Amino acid sequence: MNTGELGGSVVFHLGPLAITDTVLTTWGVMLCLAIAALLLRYRLALLPSRRQTIAEGIVAVIERAIGEVLPADAVRRVLPFVATLWIFVLTANLAGLVPGLHAPTRDLSATAALAALVFASTHWYGIRSKGLRAYLRHYAEPSLILLPFHVISELTRTLALAIRLFGNIMSLEMAALLVLLIAGFLVPVPLLMLHVIEAVVQAYIFGILALIYIAGAIEPIATQERPGEAPSPTFAKSKNKEES
Repeated sequence: MNTGELGGSVVFHLGPLAITDTVLTTWGVMLCLAIAALLLRYRLALLPSRRQTIAEGIVAVIERAIGEVLPADAVRRVLPFVATLWIFVLTANLAGLVPGLHAPTRDLSATAALAALVFASTHWYGIRSKGLRAYLRHYAEPSLILLPFHVISELTRTLALAIRLFGNIMSLEMAALLVLLIAGFLVPVPLLMLHVIEAVVQAYIFGILALIYIAGAIEPIATQERPGEAPSPTFAKSKNKEES
């Protein structure tokens, strides 16, 4: 766990660009995940090994979680993005446990980039699902007066998504640093357990919020019950849950 400054410090310059330790750690996380994915890909077998079984179990759990929020026909489209987001954020949060490193998600620039990616993907999936004209039209429903409020809502929730992850990971590492300064290394195991649990929780919250935003972009038209039409399966499912 790095005991240095909370933000990213400049390591070297690449022309006019300043490369910080946050960027280097992020590249390292991406490289490790890419290598792990390639190794799993080239060792797939009909009789899965322990590694393949664990990987398939992780994908199955993520797919089931997505299926609880999205209609069945949209799960496969959203699965690669949401699964990658979950795994990356979790790995980035845990990177602070490596001596000499700090979690990239403790830097606001990194969480802002992740939030911007969620913002762009939300509109991308919405446009793919309903078409550009129909997707843009829903911002003016039920009245054109609400258009600026919808736009403000999109921007503020993206900002909140970035600040939430940044604030929680930063406060976690600050608390860990204060405990180490006060108690020394007498309580390393509970501290590491707290870090791991908080890293998992924050990765889950970030991913589930991204999933909810994508679901909101995909489903509004599909889940509205129109006069003279049977309700969609997703609408009927949610209605039955409410009645029960």
